[in-house]
Amino acid sequence: MVLVFIPAGKFVMGSEAGDPAVDRDETPSHIVRIDSFWMDKTEVTNAMYGQCIFTGVCAPPAQTKFYTMTEYSQHPILGVSWEQAVAYCAWAGRRLPTEAEWERAARGDDGRAYPWGNENPSSELVNFNQEVNKTSPVGSYPQGASYYGVLDMAGNVWEWVADGYSAEYYAASPGNNPLSPSPVNQRVLRGGNWDSNAAGIRSANRFWAFPGRNDTDGFRCSKSY
Repeated sequence: MVLVFIPAGKFVMGSEAGDPAVDRDETPSHIVRIDSFWMDKTEVTNAMYGQCIFTGVCAPPAQTKFYTMTEYSQHPILGVSWEQAVAYCAWAGRRLPTEAEWERAARGDDGRAYPWGNENPSSELVNFNQEVNKTSPVGSYPQGASYYGVLDMAGNVWEWVADGYSAEYYAASPGNNPLSPSPVNQRVLRGGNWDSNAAGIRSANRFWAFPGRNDTDGFRCSKSY
């Protein structure tokens, strides 16, 4: 996996209330400082995850229909639980990104609405809105790269991050390297998938699932600098 360096810095996380596309759990917007870190350039692929299965560390994904098909080897792994994503990242010497790290990598320093900027999504930029109606090979949308050059941060598959989910967390989030310790048995997902509409693939959009959910979920890993 190619890693992309994300420098330390501050950015505005979340959204301002009043936009009809904004959900309540994205508010209030707040300034967050993040330490430098590395992030996987793409989502973890079936082939990459298969190496971890081969060693006996990782369990097979729920969506084995795709995982076992050679033509899907470069598609993102699909159907992994949060625990499986954590196990893979640990095996690879990495970890899941925090929610704040994920949003900084997607939005950069200029507060863009989507990884590529503020331009509305299209079929040249992202796999979304059932236009493909399945996953695409990772890296298929280079024009949709983020501020730092990270690929596939919108659409394709939902991505697990490290944080527990709380709809009210932003009101109490610390200003440095936040990681939600929510005791609720819910974990944050980011980025939307091939089925999500334009609002669902915004870089500030938050979604959650129970950690055992494994239907349309993939992930990428990060590493502290």
